[in-house]
Amino acid sequence: MRITSHQEPTARTVILGVAASDSHAVANHLIAYSLRGLGFDVVNLGTCTPVEEFAEACVRHPDAEAVVIGSLNGHIHEDLRGLDRAKQSGRITCPVIVGGNLSVGSHKGGTSHDRLYAAGVDHILSDPAELPGLLDALRAERTSAAANRTGLAAS
Repeated sequence: MRITSHQEPTARTVILGVAASDSHAVANHLIAYSLRGLGFDVVNLGTCTPVEEFAEACVRHPDAEAVVIGSLNGHIHEDLRGLDRAKQSGRITCPVIVGGNLSVGSHKGGTSHDRLYAAGVDHILSDPAELPGLLDALRAERTSAAANRTGLAAS
């Protein structure tokens, strides 16, 4: 009789929360529920989450694939102050994804997205249904990059 070890694949971890000044919880819970249904381990920080709490969660979960931040009140630009410093210091090393209502007022200009990218955001989603596909694409990029590094090291 031959015994083989079977290793369960590790859960894919995502850190989720709502921007610091925003208390809108429904979309956050729906996204967490959806991601868990797809097999993700969701670290849901809830509403009114400052950048520092996202950074602390990243330190506790270094395997996290992404930080996902929602905003419905439109004040995410102010709420993400310090994101660039948290990334530069290495406290947030995974991609940061934002979505929701990202600016106040009815006119939504392209400069809003430019400001978010400058603040340290890596991806902006207009529809939460795009999130699983983006997470899969990011994972494929990491896997490919790791394979390339391994191939270079073996050369």
